Amino acid sequence: MDLDHGTLVAFAKSFGLFYLIAMSLVAVAYAFWPSKQAQFERAANDILDNEDTPCR
Repeated sequence: MDLDHGTLVAFAKSFGLFYLIAMSLVAVAYAFWPSKQAQFERAANDILDNEDTPCR
């Protein structure tokens, strides 16, 4: 196999595409994991609960 510039560029583009797709699937799986729902709900509501008073 000849490793010229074109071959390396094609490999880098393919690997990068599959890497980004895999990382996107991992992030989506983490965000929608059922045991994380309570943690995300608490984080979403904590911001709203602390804004009852004006900032000084």
